[in-house]
Amino acid sequence: MAQDSSLAALPATWGLQDCLDYAMKYNLQLNSLRLSRMSSEQDILLSRAARLPNLTGSATQSLSGGKITTVTGNTPYELNASGNYSVNSSMVIFQGGALNYDIRQKNLLTQVAGLNIAQQVNDITVLITQAYLNILLAKENIVYVKDVVTTSAAQVKQGQQFYDVGTIALKDLAELQSQLANDRYLLVTAENQHRQNKLVLKQLLQLPSGYNFEINEPDTLLANAEVLPLQQVQDTAYANRPEIKSGELGVEIASLDLAKAKAAYWPTLSAGGALGSSYARDPGYTYFKQLDNNFYQQIGLTLSVPIFTRRVNKTNVEKSKIAVDQSRLVLQDTKTNLSQTVEQAYINVQNAQAQYDAAVEQLKFTQESYRIATEQLKVGVANMVDFLQQKNLYIQALQSYIQSKYNAALTIRIYDFYRGVPVKL
Repeated sequence: MAQDSSLAALPATWGLQDCLDYAMKYNLQLNSLRLSRMSSEQDILLSRAARLPNLTGSATQSLSGGKITTVTGNTPYELNASGNYSVNSSMVIFQGGALNYDIRQKNLLTQVAGLNIAQQVNDITVLITQAYLNILLAKENIVYVKDVVTTSAAQVKQGQQFYDVGTIALKDLAELQSQLANDRYLLVTAENQHRQNKLVLKQLLQLPSGYNFEINEPDTLLANAEVLPLQQVQDTAYANRPEIKSGELGVEIASLDLAKAKAAYWPTLSAGGALGSSYARDPGYTYFKQLDNNFYQQIGLTLSVPIFTRRVNKTNVEKSKIAVDQSRLVLQDTKTNLSQTVEQAYINVQNAQAQYDAAVEQLKFTQESYRIATEQLKVGVANMVDFLQQKNLYIQALQSYIQSKYNAALTIRIYDFYRGVPVKL
């Protein structure tokens, strides 16, 4: 019942922006990263609170019993009550700057948690865009293949008429029927691919399994666009991509770890104070009188100086230095990977647009050749082998055209995405 209500709340038709908005709100990985950021924010509050004094209270109440010897020789059993009550507070005044370093580090870790979310958003955006365009590709391919099947069925019908009057041989009619069966197979394959592509998008959006949906088709799909110089896009990616910023913050975080390790060589100065009182059963004094008499106050400073730590501090400093070097290597590796990824995207755009231009020309000429062969078939003067060859070339060119168009559309959007352009169809 709950699943039915959740399905009813979902739209029947999705646009690309609808898919992206839904994923940004409900994606499990994204929400998990958001919770991680919230946890980091709590770490900041805890780190800041470490500079404040603490306050603890304690109370001990005890009851003891035993026999007491009196002057008359009697040893009656008596119960004696006693208690201790205190309030204690302490705070760190100086610790070599470790508390401030820790606060700065926790702030940076929270920023990294936010950048992890942004990086996940980027990854999801690319995957959803690719899946969405694959569905559009499959839908368009179905439309074209259906047209081919319709044409093939008409050609078989006409071939049957020619065979009935003796214009073509049975072999030619069988070849037309075989071609129709092959075209229907292509249609089934295209429909299966469409269903598979929809499943991929559904899985990316983490939609319920029983939910069926359609996607909006754009009026036009831009397959050719201006390709900006590679270096310009790489520079923009270095300045804006979250993985680079996260790597840079990683170096700062490691440097603060080093500063905290060095702070352990400094003395720690702390202040403390206490208030307390106690009482024990005494016939000569009342409970509250004893508390008043035993009430005490204490305040003081404590200086702790590290003299010999069995190499703990030195080891922590050396390991922190290594961590700084490792974080710099991670940053350099991230920059290298991003540079290579952007360059690959640049090459993909160039190749895809060149393939699209070639596919347009190929489709133009094969379509004309197929049209001529079809006209020859209609008047009964076509060579069946040549006709079927031209038809297969046309189908191949058509599928290459559709594939290259959507591939070009995808690659240009991914390339632009690396320079911060939002994905739109």
